[in-house]
Amino acid sequence: MKYFFLSRRTLLLATIFWALGFAVQAQPTMKEGYIEVPGGKVWYKILGADKPGIPLLLLHGGPGSGSGSFEGFVALADERPVILYDQLGCGKSDKPDNPQLWTMERFVTELDQVIAALGYSKLHLLGHSWGGTLATEYLLTKKPPAVVSLIQSSPLLDTKRWVQDAERYIAQLPPAQQKAMRLYAATDEASKQAYKEAVTLYNRQHLYRNGPMPPNPTFGTQVYETMWGPDEAQATGSLKSYSRANDLKKLTVPVLYLCGRYDEAAPATVAYFQKQTPNSQLVVFENASHKAYWEVPEQYFQTVRAFLRKQK
Repeated sequence: MKYFFLSRRTLLLATIFWALGFAVQAQPTMKEGYIEVPGGKVWYKILGADKPGIPLLLLHGGPGSGSGSFEGFVALADERPVILYDQLGCGKSDKPDNPQLWTMERFVTELDQVIAALGYSKLHLLGHSWGGTLATEYLLTKKPPAVVSLIQSSPLLDTKRWVQDAERYIAQLPPAQQKAMRLYAATDEASKQAYKEAVTLYNRQHLYRNGPMPPNPTFGTQVYETMWGPDEAQATGSLKSYSRANDLKKLTVPVLYLCGRYDEAAPATVAYFQKQTPNSQLVVFENASHKAYWEVPEQYFQTVRAFLRKQK
């Protein structure tokens, strides 16, 4: 056997080139584009486009949050395509200045057209927050044969229960912040600043607990305020009377419910939804709130991966 002695510099360069090659190799195949929907075009991206597993389609929250927070789902793209898209009015999609577009019916039609354009014969749906609302409406009204399972990640399925949970959370804030949460319509600068600080405190306890929320410059404010309201705790828009709690028994696919222990989608409420849903299960993540896929990503993605592997 011959022995070759390499210099330290050569070994270092070889290690760097190997690491770079591995990194390139490890990146999932990606494709992106636009799909025509009522009102404009929506942007989508597919991670792991060449993988053999049943694709997972992600529905972001808000309404109007965009799919930017879903980049961590690339962790699942080693087994299957992971598809994310920005709903109309936010992210990289068109942002028409037309409040009449922001209806449940139009968003369901949009989702239907996105799925048709993607062309998959089977797929899993994961809806986060408002995305769970949209997924539920889609399954109940369209009854799509392509959807083989549903993951409800911190879902909004009954606004009255959501607001009641929010009232309980607000009551746990310091008295000054409790009062300030009601100042969303204020016009004077002092009140507006007090309201902003109260909302920030609320969000750090029940939306994302690992620090300040990252900025979201393409957030669809018009969509959010038209359909939901001024902040996460108070519903004044078209969803203020929304409820599908009594219709969850009609879901016919396996369902996984997920939420955080401190979630604004409160664990007791999500447990209630799970009990109404046949062929379903619930996982509550300790040390997490509404953004569990950011706060406890390893646990979150392990749970999602295990569930998807069981579905055919």
